[in-house]
Amino acid sequence: MDHRHRNCEPPTGPPSRNEGLTRDRSGIILNLVVKYQSSPLDTTFAALADPTRRAILARLATGEATVGELAAPHDVSPPAISRHLRVLEAAGLLQRRRDGRAHRCRLERAPLREASDWIDYYRRFWDRQLAALAAFLDGAPNQGEDTNGTTGNER
Repeated sequence: MDHRHRNCEPPTGPPSRNEGLTRDRSGIILNLVVKYQSSPLDTTFAALADPTRRAILARLATGEATVGELAAPHDVSPPAISRHLRVLEAAGLLQRRRDGRAHRCRLERAPLREASDWIDYYRRFWDRQLAALAAFLDGAPNQGEDTNGTTGNER
């Protein structure tokens, strides 16, 4: 099986006919591979997809906090906050340590930098593509005009 797509690189060849596919009882084909082959970037974006987790990260951007301090502004159960923190930890966005009885959390910025770099790369790519399209359209004759700048009715 080609594992290069774990690093966001497209596979070079076609996958084998049944690679990662299985049928359930109803005969529907399921791709079980997709769920288990997420890259660190995928994990970061999945963690950022939830507004509660984004709020937790925003709070941690101001400094270290206890689990209780992170939970206080949210109207969710302690187990739900724990699940959010585990998702952030799994994505590498949060580091937790024990300080006596308290669990203290701090933001890990490296995955956010990687996500930002990825977004910046594609922002620059699409800026270049759109600038090239604009330049092409600026140089192309207007719709309804021939190359001399006159419409067909003026000939």
